[in-house]
This record gives sequence, structure tokens and C-alpha cells, in this order.
Amino acid sequence: MYLKNIHLRQFRNYQEQKVEFTAAKTILVGNNAQGKSNLLEAVELLATLRSHRMARDRDLVKEGEAIGQIHATLERQTGISDLTLTLRRNGRRSVALNGESLRRQMDFLGVLNAVQFSSLDLELVRGGPEGRRNWLDTLLIQLEPVYTHILQQYNHVLRQRNAFLKKNQDLGLSTQQSELAVWDAQLATTGTRVIRRRDRAIQRLAPIAAAWHANISGSTEVLEIKYAPSVPLVQNQPEEVQQAFLTKIQQRAVAELYRGTTLVGPHRDEVELTINQTPARQYGSQGQQRTLVLALKLAELQLIEEVIKEPPLLLLDDVLAELDPSRQNQLLDTIQDRFQTLITTTHLSSFDSQWLNSSQILFVKAGEIISSPATL
Repeated sequence: MYLKNIHLRQFRNYQEQKVEFTAAKTILVGNNAQGKSNLLEAVELLATLRSHRMARDRDLVKEGEAIGQIHATLERQTGISDLTLTLRRNGRRSVALNGESLRRQMDFLGVLNAVQFSSLDLELVRGGPEGRRNWLDTLLIQLEPVYTHILQQYNHVLRQRNAFLKKNQDLGLSTQQSELAVWDAQLATTGTRVIRRRDRAIQRLAPIAAAWHANISGSTEVLEIKYAPSVPLVQNQPEEVQQAFLTKIQQRAVAELYRGTTLVGPHRDEVELTINQTPARQYGSQGQQRTLVLALKLAELQLIEEVIKEPPLLLLDDVLAELDPSRQNQLLDTIQDRFQTLITTTHLSSFDSQWLNSSQILFVKAGEIISSPATL
């Protein structure tokens, strides 16, 4: 797939900016806080309807404006698609495909596929479980767009159940449990769907990531990735997983009553990353942790390509500065012209002349993008 152009209106620090992409690799050069990452964030939003930087649409709309918009033209083997995402400071976002408004946002997903790799991703190893869950969910949204609906259903039930627990902490346990029964059943049903899809995705991703990790580390280290749900997982037996879910809820009933929140379900699950059977966050140097994240990102690219039968876009946000020269070369050699790649950087010294000669170079300053630095 090839992103032909993108048009930003009142998005982040851009008032009105259109970019035509003329090469497989585009390098965006500029100082920090000029808008380089914002452009990549716009592409990420078209791919996943999520931003890994901001949770609220109001923060994506340019200061002082009511509406922001991202429009792009994408070429795939199946033809050309026009995508439009409209963001509102006060109100719901809307999406359109080829000029037609879509009632279900789920139908917008899967048209554009992209893998984002930023310096923030190093927290995948060092940070808490929530970051790893979000990473896995974002990948799943691209592999199975229906997953966004499944996840929304689960989060809706979870919010309702938590609100009930918080409001009714003074009720007795038996009274509370009878009142909660309807939420428990829905939580187990929707939660089981989330758990099974996450587990299936990890089972597909893990061997690919392990192979990349062996390649980058020179086969000196063994990477293992496992999904660790808070509920026992019985393969291909959703009814048994649901029953285990309900049993676990009953076991934690007293603790939930005391804390006023739901303690069982995929919102508390973990993705375990181990190197040579040692938890990765406790293992070795920052360099080794960076090798792991690089392997994860290359595995994401490969898995999405295998599933959708086309190479996704690759968004590299200020990540080369975080990698040593050997890991930089591993990444750049893998990309070549196989994936359309957008790269942000503060300087061009990380790239050899061959890369620079085959890339489109754009300069970014204060929300303006041009092809020559002389006019900035």
C-alpha cells in the first residue's frame, strides 16, 4: 500500500498543510516541537483511530478551533481510497470513506495499515502492563477491525460494573453479588472474547518476534512472549473460559467490595516478555531492551503483511537516535523499499548517502512542511 498524500486542517499545530509523498521513504527533518510527530500521529489515527500520545480528541484539534480534519489518499492493490477523519473539540468524531460518511467507525479500520515505532515504545519493556495491553490492542485492531467493537463492549460493561461497585460499597456481600450477577455474566462473555483474541495474536506474533530477536542479537539470546490472562485460558473452549471467569470473580468478591473496583478481567492482564527465561525489564542493558522492542516492531510489520497480503506503512518517530549504529543498520536494511516509511529526525547524519538519495526529504518548522530548508 502507498500513501499518496495527506491533508491536515486545524490538526495539532497545523492550520492547513498538504503533503504529496513522492518516494518510498520520506524523512521529516526539524527541531523538536515543530510538528514532525504530529504528521505521523495523523497517519496513525487513520490506521487505528487511536493516538498513543493523546487520549482526547479535543487535544488533537488546533488551539482556538472547533474542528480538525485529516484527509488522505491511499493506493492499494484493490484500488484507491480516500479517507477522512473529522475531530471535534466538543462532540463526536466522524469518519468518511471515498466521500461517504460511515455510521460504524469499525468500517473505517483496515483500509490503511501502519506500524508506529517511537521512542515511547521503549516503555513497552520498562513500563507497566497497561502499555503492553494497549500495544497489543492496537495491533489487534489492524489484524481484526471487529476487535475494536469487542473491546468497546467490554470496556462499557467494565465501566458500568465499576460504577455499581463504587456506588454500593456499603451493601452487604450477598446483596451486592445478587445485584452484580447481570454485570458478571456480561463481563465474562465480553471479556472472554477479548482474552481469546489477544492470546491468538500473541501466539502468531511470538515466533516471528523470537526469530527477529535471534537475528539482531546474533542468536545469543532467546526471546519469549506469552499472554498471561487473569483467568485460566482453555484453548478453543470459550464456555470453559467464561465459567473460569465467573469463578474467579466470586473468589475476589470480598476484595472487590472492599476496593470498589473490578479485579478480574483482561483490563488486568499481562504480556510477559522474557529473555533467556528472565523478565526483560530486569534483564541486561538498555541496548538489550531496545533490541527486544525493535524485534517486536519488525514482527508487527511482518505479521500485518502476512495477514493483509500487503506491506503496511512504517512510522519511525525520532527512534533512530535511540538505537546504536548496528541496530540502526538492522532496521534500515530491513526497510529498504519494502515498506513505505515516514521517518522523523532532528538531523540527517544518521543516514548514508544511498538512503538520502533515494528518500524524499521534507523540512518541518512551526507547523509548516516544505521541500527546501532555504525558505524556512
